[in-house]
Amino acid sequence: MTAGRAAGASALVWQGGAERYFGAAGFADREAKRPMQRDTLVQIFSMTKPVTGVALMQLWEQGRFGLDDPLARYLPAFGAVKVLAGTGSDGKPILRAPSRPIAVRDIMRHTAGFSYGMRDTAADAIFHEINPLALTNTLDEMGDKLARVPLLFDPGEEWSYSTGVDVQALLVEHLTGEPFEQHVRRAILDPLKMTDTGWTQPASRLPRFAASYTKADGSLARIPDEKARALNFGPRRLTMGGAGLASTLDDYMRFARMLLGRGTLDGTRILAPSTVDLMATNQLDPRITRRFFLPEKGAVGFGLDFAVRTAQPRTATENRGTVGEFFWDGAETTLFWVDPANDMAVVFFVQVTPFDGTLHHDIRAAVYGADYLGPAGD
Repeated sequence: MTAGRAAGASALVWQGGAERYFGAAGFADREAKRPMQRDTLVQIFSMTKPVTGVALMQLWEQGRFGLDDPLARYLPAFGAVKVLAGTGSDGKPILRAPSRPIAVRDIMRHTAGFSYGMRDTAADAIFHEINPLALTNTLDEMGDKLARVPLLFDPGEEWSYSTGVDVQALLVEHLTGEPFEQHVRRAILDPLKMTDTGWTQPASRLPRFAASYTKADGSLARIPDEKARALNFGPRRLTMGGAGLASTLDDYMRFARMLLGRGTLDGTRILAPSTVDLMATNQLDPRITRRFFLPEKGAVGFGLDFAVRTAQPRTATENRGTVGEFFWDGAETTLFWVDPANDMAVVFFVQVTPFDGTLHHDIRAAVYGADYLGPAGD
């Protein structure tokens, strides 16, 4: 922490059926001199996505939908989406019909064509203008607004990180007739005894909530508390599928251990082993070569709501890992991964933006060793 890369960090390693390491350093709240601890509550942002994916795949196991079903069969607004085909001489976007409908599988592997407001395109500009992820929207309103944003490409043609997981949450809500947050609590969080994890957090947990920091010019500045706490302690109508959960190391490790156990933890079955295997298998055809920032994660493909390592590390700068591992991370640089080959799961917490991949490189090197390659795989 003395290097100024983060205010505080913590890590938990489970391997071979037992806890192998816990460590914490620095501050959860630098200004209050409150240390980073095992029970510190952090905002995990996109590490919410795998939880949403598990909720949706529970419904798939129940026969509620097919992965290759048209999304519009269940959410009709997405039957009228258009694809961005360029910009006219008047400066307005040119739109056309997609070459095929969006499939449910597409919203789970980021191949639907949705924007996330992260790119410099006319579609991203419209995304920002419509703002489907505003906390004042319900999930239904989010879906209606997102369906008005042009797709970046034809479904299945590219990989681009997107609001697809928020659409998954909307699909869960429609299939179950139950508010998404309530459903996830009943179907996943309570059965796994993830007692501290949730979108809506009680005020009594605020003293354990980590402050967030942004790094600029070699120093860390505190993100205003009102902004950092908005997803969990402020008024909102939107429960995102792609972000918003706050959790602790031990809670999220219970989720990771369930995945390591191929769907079961301590006798509680959340998913079938074959379903976890499906989610943790690369779903991207080799012809999907345009993958936005995914190659920054290393030699990986993408399954259903997880990145999946498909080859050994190829360079010294690439993150260490094992073929067959699956993982994801969060905007404030949190990370988890599940490594079946080594019977291991790791959770790493930190609260710093912009996203700092060097911290992931270093925690993985600490776990595996700087020269680790693992099994050869394919």
